[in-house]
Amino acid sequence: MSETRDAYVQKLKATIDEWNAEIDQLQAEADQADAEAKIEYDRQIADLRAKRQAVEDKIAALQQASEGAWEDLKQGLENSWEILKTSISRAKSEFKRGYKEGGEE
Repeated sequence: MSETRDAYVQKLKATIDEWNAEIDQLQAEADQADAEAKIEYDRQIADLRAKRQAVEDKIAALQQASEGAWEDLKQGLENSWEILKTSISRAKSEFKRGYKEGGEE
């Protein structure tokens, strides 16, 4: 694997590790929610985990790709990456808003 590709993959994996910690934190918050909210939070977390797995699968494919093919795979990975990034950000905001609303009632 080229040094450029290796550095790119390592950067992605480090960010995935950070996002895994954020998803775990969301799960901990969901576990403290009332039953109705927990159902929605668990659905969102399952969606995040599925998107994260899709990104991890694309990273693995990128690592296995030939030198000529990895640039093509990189674009698809970056699209999935942005979707996951946006989804995590949205979920964190929704969880925070949900807890504020729940606390104000």
